[in-house]
Amino acid sequence: MIFSSDPLILHLMNDHQFHLLKTKRFLPLFITQTLGAFNDNAFKNALVMLVTYQTAIRAGMDGRLIITAAAGVFILPFFLFSALAGQLADKFEKAMLIRRIKLFEIGLMVLAIIGFMFQNIYWLMAVLFLLGAQSALFGPLKYGILPQHLQKDELVGGNSLIEASTFVAILLGTIISGLLVLSENGIVLISTLIMGSALAGYIASRSIPRAAAVDGALKINSNFLAETLSIIRHAAGQRTVFLSILGISWFWFVGAIYLAQFPTYVRDVFRADEQVVTLFLAVFSLGIGTGSLLCSRLLKGEVSAKYVPLGALGMTLFGIDLYFAGGSGAFIAEEEGSLANAAAFLTHLGNWRVLVDLFGVAVCGGVYIVPLYTLIQVRSDPRHLSRTIASNNVLNAFFMVAAAVLTMVLLKLEWTIPQIYLGVAAANGVAAIIVCRLLPQDVIKGLARRLFRLLYRVDIIGMENYISADERAVIVINHTSFLDGALVGSFLPDTPTFAVNTAITKKWWARIAFLAFDVLPLDPTNPMSVKSLVRAVQEGRRCVIFPEGRITVTGALMKVYEGPGAIADITNASLVPILIEGSQYTP
Repeated sequence: MIFSSDPLILHLMNDHQFHLLKTKRFLPLFITQTLGAFNDNAFKNALVMLVTYQTAIRAGMDGRLIITAAAGVFILPFFLFSALAGQLADKFEKAMLIRRIKLFEIGLMVLAIIGFMFQNIYWLMAVLFLLGAQSALFGPLKYGILPQHLQKDELVGGNSLIEASTFVAILLGTIISGLLVLSENGIVLISTLIMGSALAGYIASRSIPRAAAVDGALKINSNFLAETLSIIRHAAGQRTVFLSILGISWFWFVGAIYLAQFPTYVRDVFRADEQVVTLFLAVFSLGIGTGSLLCSRLLKGEVSAKYVPLGALGMTLFGIDLYFAGGSGAFIAEEEGSLANAAAFLTHLGNWRVLVDLFGVAVCGGVYIVPLYTLIQVRSDPRHLSRTIASNNVLNAFFMVAAAVLTMVLLKLEWTIPQIYLGVAAANGVAAIIVCRLLPQDVIKGLARRLFRLLYRVDIIGMENYISADERAVIVINHTSFLDGALVGSFLPDTPTFAVNTAITKKWWARIAFLAFDVLPLDPTNPMSVKSLVRAVQEGRRCVIFPEGRITVTGALMKVYEGPGAIADITNASLVPILIEGSQYTP
């Protein structure tokens, strides 16, 4: 490889995620999970509409309390069954499990139809609980199977399509069920819809390729509490993975507050009706989908969190502007006591600013969340991946419950919805700073790339050779200037370990530069120090060595020492040469 294309040479890894929709290893799973997300939300919204406008009134119950309880009933299974779901997904073949879960969904839809026919609230709540259990079981399978069917450079694209389709399915399920369930013959129509979706999902699942069990010897722990704590502790032991889980959970915390308050926000601030609530939901869902797809285009297959802080910052800026836009764009209905519909809402120019801000928050959210899911899939122990995803689901559910509790407290303290949104935006700004501090490698590497591209013309030739090399590798580089380590470390797609002279690592400027890289200090005068480098390579790390031992004084190669070759021979690692040209001429 020669440093003399732009890091975006990674187009060699196929930067167009939509090619996955033409493959059997992705399309059946994509259809299965999209129909599942659609069905979940079609049923939930149909239940909410029936309770709000018919069932609760007839039974003399408080519809608001039932709807609040329904949200808790759906989330509870994620606490109870996620640990079991992770164990099953790691122990058994995943495609088979997905098909059985989709058969379970068909059975649930039969129960749901019975509940709709008799409009029995308790029956429907029981079905909702079981539907939550089905979702909890499916989650670790959905994300755990992707690394087994997709190449590493396809994971960002695969996750972006999954996230985009999920939010579009949520939107369509909510809107379509709302239009059907209260119409004439609504029960028949919604029953046909959810059963048809379940059957179509099962049919699609039958085409999902096999994904072998990753830990067939695993013993299932039936104690859900002990196993839940165990999988969370295991995830916490992997720093990057756990930070990604916390980042995803924070996204659901913020998203839950936004989405849950849309009805009140629309009614109280804009004096508008349910059409505008649906409009807000559509804008937000399409924004998440757009951001997810945009993230794939930006990363072009690279597994990196470099755009996560940018996404978090964008969520904050658009969230703050939403507070001011809501004040300036409040719609005043023509008739006292009336509510504006979507058409009337859109005639007010200031309200378009509100929609732009909502769309901006959502787009940045999509850019923020996709890389974090990919990092979990790539950095987790493959034998424990589904259990790690299960721990993510548990913490996501916890954060969503915390969001609901916090919102209730703030409303009790007489905060307005715009003030709550502003507070969330401010808190998200703090989260963006924390993300930058906790993920310094991705942030600093991203900034360094832009700096090098701004100051110097950097061309990379042969990146595909580096990408295709073994994980266990010794990377040898000629030494032309003090820029060499930062240059190579910034543009390589992963984070190799640099063997650096201990005298250099003690310098203040080096400590700052090495924040972005894994450094292994070595004393060249101590023959035993090479053992630590051998161990690092044996552990599967890619190690960078400058075999000349010094910066060139002639512009040509200096004496090349045999140490790197000996290390590669001892560890049975491949040698990956990188040639740097021209950095000696830079100021």
